[in-house]
Amino acid sequence: MARTRAKDYDDKREAMLHRAAIVFARDGYDRASMAQLATECGVSKALLYHYYASKEALLFDIIESHLQDLVAAVGEADDAGLAPEARLEALVAALLEAYRDADAEHKVQIAGLRLLPPEDQEKLKALERELVALFAEAIRALHPTVFAEKPLIKPVTMSLFGMLNWFYMWFREGGPVSRADYAKLATQILVGGVKSL
Repeated sequence: MARTRAKDYDDKREAMLHRAAIVFARDGYDRASMAQLATECGVSKALLYHYYASKEALLFDIIESHLQDLVAAVGEADDAGLAPEARLEALVAALLEAYRDADAEHKVQIAGLRLLPPEDQEKLKALERELVALFAEAIRALHPTVFAEKPLIKPVTMSLFGMLNWFYMWFREGGPVSRADYAKLATQILVGGVKSL
């Protein structure tokens, strides 16, 4: 008879992923051991291995879960019926909100994806492309003519991600700029640039 899954399996898994992401972000993937990860997750090494057969599997799941959360949040916020600028601002705000309490996961995504085998990297890159495509569609709606005439959609979209992906480096909760303030600012900067093309 197959072993049944505990009712709190997913909650434990999420907690372990978050703690492991903190360790990988702080100490680096190469320096973290499964024994250290188990200790910092507050579980036995045997229990950690029950969830993850290897450190590599844990790394993959951290990044995959993070990217799935981002895609889901942005996809849910997308409303093609909004005016183009409002639509883009809603996507930016959703992404910044999804980044809340996920600084470690974000750092692990940026630094750790390249450490995985090519087939795992490709699965994760497909999620990244899905996220980028949501933004590219909203950006294209800002100025359909210019994006139809010139191959600018990718550089413009990636410029926006350049602003958003490093947000965690300087942003502080309770500081002078809120997430919503920065969503508006980043959108206005991008829209102003697109209008000048």
